[in-house]
Amino acid sequence: MLTEEHCVGLLEHHGIKPTANRIVVVKALASAMRPLLLAELESKIGTIDKSGIFRTLTVFKENHLVHLVEDGCQGVRYELCHSHHDDEDDDMHVHFHCTQCHTTFCIDNTPIPTVELPEGYTMSTANYVVKGICPDCNAKR
Repeated sequence: MLTEEHCVGLLEHHGIKPTANRIVVVKALASAMRPLLLAELESKIGTIDKSGIFRTLTVFKENHLVHLVEDGCQGVRYELCHSHHDDEDDDMHVHFHCTQCHTTFCIDNTPIPTVELPEGYTMSTANYVVKGICPDCNAKR
């Protein structure tokens, strides 16, 4: 988990003013170690309402501190960018969505496969989600 000092430094690195709410949201995202739905963040934090969290996430997205993961099931999830690059989202990696417990995990050591696009197309980002059953759910079977 990030200390408050690390959170402040991370926010400042991305050109974001470190307010109390922003520090709380960064800590919540960092401690989760996986992409979270807005509702999950709201439940985890408890002291900031949904609109306040959403506004904070919007600022984070605009400043490349978080990226969005669309798992195709429950909506948009938010994740701290591992690369912590302050002017672009260069943090593309594979995610795994468990169809049993509905948790989405980062699979950091598996690169997104190269996609050859037809002439005239330019890729800006990729969202690669593998669906199946996670190790915890497999163990319960």
